Amino acid sequence: MSESATVVIEPVPSAPSVAKASGSMAIATIVSRVSGLLSKLMLIAIIGSDVLNDSYQAATTLPTMINELLLGGVLTSVAIPLLVRAEKEDADGGESYAQWLVTMSIVLLGVGTAIAVACAPLLTSALTSGSEDANPALVTAFAYLVLPGIIFYGLSALIGAILNTKNVFGLPTWAPVLNNLVVIVTLAVYWVMPGEISLDPVEMGNAKLLVLGIGTMLGVALQALVLLPAMKRTGFKFKWRWGWDSRLADFGTLGFWVMLYVGLGLLSMFVLTRVALNGEGALVAYNYQWLVSQMPYGVLGVSLLTALMPKMSRAAAAKDVDGLVGDLSFGNRMSSIMLMPFSAMLTVAGLSIGIGVFSLGASGLAGGTRIGMALALSAFGLVPYAITLLQLRVFYAMKDARTPTLIQAIIVVVRIGLLYAFLAISPPEKLAVGVSIAMSLSFVVGAVVGQVWLRIRLGRLRTGFTLWTVCLTVVASAIGCAVAMGVSLLVVELLGLEAPVPVAWVEIIVQTVIGLPLSFGLLAVFRVPEMKPAIDKIIRLVRRR
Repeated sequence: MSESATVVIEPVPSAPSVAKASGSMAIATIVSRVSGLLSKLMLIAIIGSDVLNDSYQAATTLPTMINELLLGGVLTSVAIPLLVRAEKEDADGGESYAQWLVTMSIVLLGVGTAIAVACAPLLTSALTSGSEDANPALVTAFAYLVLPGIIFYGLSALIGAILNTKNVFGLPTWAPVLNNLVVIVTLAVYWVMPGEISLDPVEMGNAKLLVLGIGTMLGVALQALVLLPAMKRTGFKFKWRWGWDSRLADFGTLGFWVMLYVGLGLLSMFVLTRVALNGEGALVAYNYQWLVSQMPYGVLGVSLLTALMPKMSRAAAAKDVDGLVGDLSFGNRMSSIMLMPFSAMLTVAGLSIGIGVFSLGASGLAGGTRIGMALALSAFGLVPYAITLLQLRVFYAMKDARTPTLIQAIIVVVRIGLLYAFLAISPPEKLAVGVSIAMSLSFVVGAVVGQVWLRIRLGRLRTGFTLWTVCLTVVASAIGCAVAMGVSLLVVELLGLEAPVPVAWVEIIVQTVIGLPLSFGLLAVFRVPEMKPAIDKIIRLVRRR
């Protein structure tokens, strides 16, 4: 990389507050999650929850897995800390360094995409071997169509990271909405088209198969391409960079450990997919309960983490340990406050959500019940999941990718052991529950290990303060959801409802409308400090009226 090049760029906007950045992203994320849920509802209603959906779900996991293994995990984990340092150290504000990252990413992702498409039969054979319920030929057909999305997944992650370092958070969060809209249109076209996808034999030229596969891939492509105008507006000018400087060794070292981290995660997901394919609709049930459980995290947790990451990276670069610990403690407490009420609500209303939302069309009551049970019995992992990801980002902010990989190894060993244990003891119709519980338990282990490791690394972490906040959120959430569950049972009895779907919807509405506000209200009554800004804002709004 040329050190002598002088690039004139526009000033980076001043950094917004964490609360303001998180709030703006939350709105976009809500729309993204709702539109994503709508696309999944259409998918399960139109094609059901049996072998066709299982095959589609298995194939669409391949591009995300391979992207993460190639570069996606590196970009989402270490790109922001390195870009922040380059922005601070370079005369050109880190633009040449960012250009090198884009160049390297395009080449690596392009080559990886070509190899993956060529090896699609081998990939699907490895994924489905040992399962009597899978349809390898159908998974392979879908894989040929969706694997080109690998390069777009990677570029979306990199461009989003560059925009975040320039304090542009909104558009990267809105981009997935376009992806979801494309998938919704694709499913609508698929639905009105005559004929069916042939399962035996599988016909690669089948019109409905082509529409579903190509439409899915185009959604991912547009998600990446829509970010390019925003890059231009920040003043970033792309040019190919093939040079070298000493900091690229940092990227290589960090990248090696992150790729190993990602490889371990993909190994666990590979094992999870193979295990789930042994159960009746287990992979579909797991994916859909994961989708629902991730909605509150995607709206609140991801927004918080995305806003905190540049802040933690700057604190680490300045060797401000107190500031870094403060950000970690704040993130842990806010994760608990924002997500614990949702975790409790999903636990008590999970079965109702499965029956009321996912029993549509071809899925039926059995499919909805599988999803609901898996959701209810694994929702306890939501807060540990958020805390674990935050802890790992602290290590990355300190340019330490080795420790997260070691923590990941512990999580994966626990997860794989639990997956095979549930495979051995669970009947096929209950395997979805076992797979979901195994995932949640592994995050509990990860949160504990991560906190201990950070205590050794950074010293006192204000853990007592964090635990007290967690305890308050548990008590408030338990009381709120218990009251809501009691009221919902009373309402169902008063209305005289017996049919499963109407009963489920009444329970969902009552438990959501009563349980969540009551839980957050109790947190305010308990005087949890982090609730004060929200309370003050509500008071100001009331006074204006």
